[in-house]
Parts: sequence; structure tokens; C-alpha cells
Amino acid sequence: MNVLETEWWTLLVPPEWWAESEDHSILVGDRDDVGTIEVSTLHRNEGTFSAQEAAAVAREESPEVSSWETVSAGDFEGVCGAFVEEGAAIREWYLAGGAIMLYITYSCDTDNQGLDDAAVDEILDTLALL
Repeated sequence: MNVLETEWWTLLVPPEWWAESEDHSILVGDRDDVGTIEVSTLHRNEGTFSAQEAAAVAREESPEVSSWETVSAGDFEGVCGAFVEEGAAIREWYLAGGAIMLYITYSCDTDNQGLDDAAVDEILDTLALL
């Protein structure tokens, strides 16, 4: 496993996946080009984010998701939902941990929907606050 470390959190990336920084987000993809995880970080200077706040932001920012599931991923808690749009299967997470809120998407072609779900969940379970 490779350790992906940002200023605020870390993530373990299996050898069969790659990771790179792009503008204001982190991309993590499988080497088979099935799908890509994108992680964006929001940092609060004062106070902390709650899982309830993450859920409220999710409902407001992602109306295309019809049903949100409460989840935990490593040191973070929040919600996860899924939808299909223009030939892409998309999963979204809004996760809170301390002064950090993560917005995470995983997208792949609908032909590959579900193929990487278990691997993506395992990767996100390694999220740790610094």
C-alpha cells in the first residue's frame, strides 16, 4: 500500500491504483481504467463539521441523488449516494471529520457499475485525519 498524504488527511492506495493531485482535488484511479475517485477538501478555520452538516450539504448540493445512506469511512462520518448520468455511474460521499469536510466522487461507465464498489469502499475506509 502507498500512503497518500495531504495537509489534513491520509489515504492508503493499493498498488493496483494510482494517485495524483490536480488543481484543488486528489484523483485516485485503478490501473485498469475502470473508474476514478476524486477527493475535494473543505477546511474550516474555526469549529468542526458534523455528520449532520455533511448530510445537509449533500441534500442541497446533489439533488440528483434520490436516497442517501449514512456511512463512516475511516475517521470520517457522513452520507453516500449514487446516480446515473449521461452514461456514467456516479457515487458521492459528503464526509465530516474535525475541521474537514470531504466531497468524494467515484465515477465509471455504466457498463462497469458496481465493479469497483468493494475496492473503493476499502480504500475510503483507510481515510485518517492528521
